[in-house]
Amino acid sequence: MTQKELAKALNSSESTIGMYERGEREPNFETVGKIASYFGVSVDFLLGHTNDSTQTQRIVQDYSPFLKAIKEKYPGVNIDDPEVQRKLMKAIDLVLEDYAEKQKRQQ
Repeated sequence: MTQKELAKALNSSESTIGMYERGEREPNFETVGKIASYFGVSVDFLLGHTNDSTQTQRIVQDYSPFLKAIKEKYPGVNIDDPEVQRKLMKAIDLVLEDYAEKQKRQQ
């Protein structure tokens, strides 16, 4: 893969990717997430915290019925796009946080 290809996939510049590679600059959290999503690995694997590169793939398999439903309802949406995945995860987080807060108030 070239820096140009990765830069395009991440909506970044080739020079930024080059700086990441040379250690002259570090990606922010959002970019780390995009890189992990793009390569289909966990952030922990990308950062060297685990040797298990399949964690993200297992998560996707576990949620495959959910992803299939999204693909059927929104056929024009590219579920494999890292930006789409990031936004979906953010939306899921918001829903679950809201649910957890309601559960706390009811106790």
